[in-house]
This record gives sequence, C-alpha cells and structure tokens, in this order.
Amino acid sequence: MTMDDVTDFNNRTIAEFRENGGKVGGPFAGAPLLLLHTTGARSGKPRINPMVYLPDGDRYLVFASKGGADSNPDWYWNLRANPEAWIEVGDRTVEVRAVELERAERDEKYRVQAERYPGFAEYQRKTDRIIPVIALVPVTAR
Repeated sequence: MTMDDVTDFNNRTIAEFRENGGKVGGPFAGAPLLLLHTTGARSGKPRINPMVYLPDGDRYLVFASKGGADSNPDWYWNLRANPEAWIEVGDRTVEVRAVELERAERDEKYRVQAERYPGFAEYQRKTDRIIPVIALVPVTAR
C-alpha cells in the first residue's frame, strides 16, 4: 500500500466517522475508533489519524503498531514532540495529553488489546520493536 493509498483510506474513514457519529464500516466495523489530531513534529502542520483505541477509565489507549512495521508511525513522533493533542470520539471533541505507558503497564494493556483484537498480537509478532502504548488523558472537553 502506497502513502497515497493510506492517505485516501484515512480520508474516507475520517469522512465516514464524522458522517455517522463516530461509527464506520470496513476493517474498523464494531471497533472503538477515534480521530487523533496531532501537530507534525517537523512540519508543525495539523495531522489527523483514525485509530482503534482501548477505553481505560477516563483514558483512551492507542497503540503505535503501524501494522507491525519495524518503525513507529509518524503520529507517535508527533505526540512525543507535541504531547498536547485532541481527539474526536463519537460526536465529542476532547483535549488530551499523551503519556507513554511504562513497560509493565504497557505489557498488560497491550495483552488486553491483543485479546480483544487478535490483529494486534500479529502486529507485535511481525516486529522486534516493542510497540508503544500511549494513554490519551483528557484535559478538558471542548
């Protein structure tokens, strides 16, 4: 899949998410999905990425799996550089601060996600890197 293909897929997913109050079909059908708004680490430009999340109390956990690639996704680096972000969840917008989970908590939360969505177990098997888990912690509702 080329970057143009990924961009087209993401744009279609974002449009469907917004048209249907956070619900989409296709590979994300039935999964909890959010739209993560970050600021580009190098460009400073706004970026939006749809992603499956794991609800965890008032936090939203996201997984920097990149389909099991050997490098972290761009959104991960964007959050490392600029941890203040915002998300669209359902029909709400929430300001968040990104916090990377430490190893023991990361391992437990990744295990839970992989049990719910076996594709995440496959992503970890495909790479030697430890896939980061990021907690998106609400700051205030918008």
